[in-house]
Amino acid sequence: MEFRKLGRTGLEVSRICLGCMSYGDASRGGHPWALPEDQSRPFIRKALDLGINFFDTANVYSAGSSEEIVGRALKDFVSREEIVLATKVHGRMRPGANGQGLSRKAILQEINASLRRLGTDYVDLYQIHRWDYHTPIEETMEALHDVVRAGKARYIGASSMYAWQFAKAQAVAERHGWSRFSSMQNYLNLLYREEEREMIPLCRDEGVGIIPWSPLARGRLTRDWDETSARAETDAFGKTLYASTGEADRRVVERVAEIATERGVPRAQVALAWVLAKPGITAPIVGATKLQHLDDAVSALEISLSPEEIARLEEPYVPHAVTGFR
Repeated sequence: MEFRKLGRTGLEVSRICLGCMSYGDASRGGHPWALPEDQSRPFIRKALDLGINFFDTANVYSAGSSEEIVGRALKDFVSREEIVLATKVHGRMRPGANGQGLSRKAILQEINASLRRLGTDYVDLYQIHRWDYHTPIEETMEALHDVVRAGKARYIGASSMYAWQFAKAQAVAERHGWSRFSSMQNYLNLLYREEEREMIPLCRDEGVGIIPWSPLARGRLTRDWDETSARAETDAFGKTLYASTGEADRRVVERVAEIATERGVPRAQVALAWVLAKPGITAPIVGATKLQHLDDAVSALEISLSPEEIARLEEPYVPHAVTGFR
């Protein structure tokens, strides 16, 4: 396994992060494809065996049950000091006016709830899942700083938003002497590259670690265009991500297949190798519902795409509407 510093911090993270949205109690709402606890634990165990030390979840994943499952498994399998544990806050967790968002009330309530579910005194990375248009960013950044000062989070991070929003949040924190975001978890893969225009250059300039979500485009880059999956059939959010660029996206998927065939490797390895090769990328967040998914993710670290192969993969791309922010 390879490791990198998370941005300008001293924190060492594996170059593959295991995304844990697929592990949870489907009966509690959210994701029908989520694996129950007994089926989830082997994935966490194997990730550790492969050298992965970076695990990402969120309070909203299967109504908190993802945090519970991940927390219990990690406690059973590894010492707390050996892993980097990340979770997120923003989405609705309770009914009522203050049951979601990034107000001071919501953040201080949800960090405590996440820590209880995870069974730990602190998370290494506490991330805002989305931008809150109804709360002043000054309130959010001060509350996050207080979470860090209280020892409940070592670092803070952000997820999909506009580059101007991220720059504003960082400036507010710097102006007041508060904790700044150390990472950006944004949406990046061969089918969606709009982050290359502003967010990624901003993060590279500011020394912010980039940990992209959905680097395999929810599996679309790993199979024939017309092939489907149980998740694809029930993933309402996923269906919105590629609604208007089907023909160009199909050509990208075909290029991945061509290069994978030439190299004699699974398509997932080629698609993930492309993400890993992008300047500034710290650790793509990879989901796994088959153990082979983890093998492919780690094997992608050994693939070095040539400039010609990268050009072939990128050539069919067309601009996409900005998405992934909800």
